[in-house]
This record gives sequence, C-alpha cells and structure tokens, in this order.
Amino acid sequence: QVQLHESGGGSVRAGGSLSISCQASGYAYGREHMGWFRQAPGKEREWVAVISSRGMTFYIDSVKGRFTISRDNEIDEVYLQMNSLKPEDTAMYYCAAGTSAYNFKAGIGNSWGQGTQVTVSS
Repeated sequence: QVQLHESGGGSVRAGGSLSISCQASGYAYGREHMGWFRQAPGKEREWVAVISSRGMTFYIDSVKGRFTISRDNEIDEVYLQMNSLKPEDTAMYYCAAGTSAYNFKAGIGNSWGQGTQVTVSS
C-alpha cells in the first residue's frame, strides 16, 4: 500500500507562483509514475502532470510551459512548481501514484493523497 501526503498550496493572485509537494511512503511498487491531478468545483478530476521514476514528464496542454513536475527518488517526494498561475488553475490538487503512465492518467489503480487547495484570484 502506498501512502501520499501533500503539502504546500494556498492562495495567490493571477500571475503568481506556488509550489506543492507530496511525500510518499509504503510500498515502492505502485509508485513508478507519480504526479498530480486536480479537481475544480463542479468539474471532473483531471490529471495535470506526471513523472516516471526515470524522470520522463508529461503535462496537460493547459499547463505546459507554466508548471514543472519533479521528483526526488532518494527521499520519495514529488513536486509541482506552478508559475504564471491563472484563475482557472484554482482547484483541489491531489497527489497520485501508479504503475503505467496510461493507467495513471486514466486514474486506474492509483493511490491518492488527501489533496491540497490552490486558489488563484484575478
């Protein structure tokens, strides 16, 4: 079983930056891909960014060039640096871990954190 705990987040004005972190523990299997989903009020949860254990990264189009995902395998942490934030980035951000990139993005079999709120005001 994989446990995930997010930290960071908060409120910022449009154009600002925030960073969120996720500490993983438990089984190493099931953490090959780690990353972030988000869910805004009234909307479905969507994957935002994912990074493989070897450092390969994927982003949804709406955050490319603004968000950067990274991970430190030595201390089992994954990070999301969010720059040039927009009001539409406002959401609860969830750390997730999974096996394949395909399954991760589809939310199949992922382990989940409790979420951390990111609010961007205009």
